[in-house]
Amino acid sequence: MITKSISDIHNSIFSPLKSWAEHSSGNWNILIGVGFLLVMGSAIFTFVFYKKLGQDDERTNKIFLTSSFYMLLVIILCDMIFPKDDMWTIFFLFKYALAFLAGGIYLAVQYKKDFS
Repeated sequence: MITKSISDIHNSIFSPLKSWAEHSSGNWNILIGVGFLLVMGSAIFTFVFYKKLGQDDERTNKIFLTSSFYMLLVIILCDMIFPKDDMWTIFFLFKYALAFLAGGIYLAVQYKKDFS
């Protein structure tokens, strides 16, 4: 009973996206393009704040480890939420984009706390 209700929620979220993406090749390309841009933007955002925090020492190592922990949490959460049968390569892009973004946001917050 619980499994059926969870799968209904899953289908209600991802079925409209799948039907929209499969409607035309333009929609499919838009979805891939947005995912690729999100991955690149998130990676650049994370790299910029990684460099802004400075060289490795006891303080920054703790911050980098915590940022990596948040990235891992997002990857595990996305593995549980995103579908594994349909369009998994596109959701692969979004999974890593969200992971980079979570790590980058943590680094930005720590940078703001330390230098303001």
